[in-house]
Amino acid sequence: MITVVEYDPGWPQRFEFLRDVYAAAMGDAGVPVVAIEHVGSTSVPGLAAKPIIDCDIVVEETLVEPASSVLVSLGFVPLGELGIPQRWAFREPARLAGTNTYVIVNGCLSLRNHLRLRDLLRADAALRDEYAAVKRLAGASAASIDEYGQLKGPMVQKVLAAAGLTEAERAAIASANVPAHDELPR
Repeated sequence: MITVVEYDPGWPQRFEFLRDVYAAAMGDAGVPVVAIEHVGSTSVPGLAAKPIIDCDIVVEETLVEPASSVLVSLGFVPLGELGIPQRWAFREPARLAGTNTYVIVNGCLSLRNHLRLRDLLRADAALRDEYAAVKRLAGASAASIDEYGQLKGPMVQKVLAAAGLTEAERAAIASANVPAHDELPR
């Protein structure tokens, strides 16, 4: 079972805190960022979600390494791309628990995926509610986070199609060679 909870109006404030921490650290290190985006289900008012804040630190491609070094200096553990090109994942330190934080290349498919999904679900209440129902059912029946992702996959594809991603882009997203959760470095 995967915990999916009703929307928490405190999630935007939690993101603001994380954005401030990341922005200050990047600024102190002289690493310019394009944006720090709140993405994922917690970024959509009214959407049920796993209570984890997803943050995309958007940088130009030449700044991935310096931005990643800043996160490491904050105690994050680098996990690599994890099968998703131009998006680097990190395990958070205990003091910043409850976040999935990524360094992501400006304009890449993964970023477009995150932003279009978020923006469409914010704008379309019917689609948001349909997605929430799928997430609740998937969370209640999934034995693992990997199965949860598989169960909600068709709905994610529906949202991405409605958001204007091409068939080829959606196929690339669906075919990403993401390692199983139990295969991730500890």
